[in-house]
Amino acid sequence: MVVVMRPGTEQRDIDQLIAGFQKMGLEVGITNGVGCTILGLVGDTTAVDMGKISINPHVERVMRVQEPYKKANRKFHPEDTVVDVQGVRIGGGHFGVIAGPCSVESEEQVTGIAKAVKESGAQLFRGGAFKPRTSPYSFQGLGTDGLDLLLEAKADSGLPVVSELMAPRYVELFEEKVDLVQIGARNMQNFDLLKEVGKMSKPVLLKRGLSNTYEEWIMSAEYIMAGGNENVILCERGVRTFETFTRNTLDLSAIPAVRRMSHLPIVVDPSHAAGMYWMVEPLALAATAIGCDGLIIEVHNDPAHAKCDGQQSLTPEKFDELMKKVNSLRAWREGRQD
Repeated sequence: MVVVMRPGTEQRDIDQLIAGFQKMGLEVGITNGVGCTILGLVGDTTAVDMGKISINPHVERVMRVQEPYKKANRKFHPEDTVVDVQGVRIGGGHFGVIAGPCSVESEEQVTGIAKAVKESGAQLFRGGAFKPRTSPYSFQGLGTDGLDLLLEAKADSGLPVVSELMAPRYVELFEEKVDLVQIGARNMQNFDLLKEVGKMSKPVLLKRGLSNTYEEWIMSAEYIMAGGNENVILCERGVRTFETFTRNTLDLSAIPAVRRMSHLPIVVDPSHAAGMYWMVEPLALAATAIGCDGLIIEVHNDPAHAKCDGQQSLTPEKFDELMKKVNSLRAWREGRQD
């Protein structure tokens, strides 16, 4: 349930109404919008008499929310959320680019790529230390050693690091070493993991599952937010369809659809969507044109010999070309001329 207060209502009157809701066992989320305050009631609101609330002279209107997600719901939080990752802002008009190899392989590899993507305009450096692979015989990542190499790349480049968390037992390690914690598509509905991530202080990048609906995706974000961590970035990375030409099918409609449903920022991963390097650029430009809040691009210095997903990785040179086009497109969308 959402209660919109009248503009200019005194804080003491708002506090009095909140206290009444709390006595009913409801959790009250407060959003201070432009000119008014919005109260989001979370819990069993079946006993709440909308008529009695609506006749309160300080209440503008009351609405019941049918969706099962509350904290991630735009009705509760009309303004876009801006997530801050070590000074890099994503959402609410702030565009963030995350780039780096699918997997951390060596010190020379990660430090070289980190410096290259930074020069091209990337603001965050990604690298997989723990790799969820379809085959148990595929390269599984360097584990904790990989995280240490990411920290070396961060020290050399100054870029905050992004890496995927796969198990609750690594939560403390990621809390210490990673700036943006990624939850991969295969773990989107690993609810025990999401609950633990909800207790973390670090922002979270939540990828959409391979066959999940928008509501299921947002509900996973709700798990994290319900635990206390409201700094969540959604990531569209393609879904499984009947088409076999591409690795996945990039769902660009997710951007405007989910933006209407939720206030959380949405970034797009065209690398995993296509699975082919030559499709990354057009998909990245399409996502930028439709209004995503950022991109995640896989970049490798030697894709032909990459231990993981080389076929979908751009070289640093190709990434630089892409960034110039992305920046030009963003300038056009915003009416700027670079």
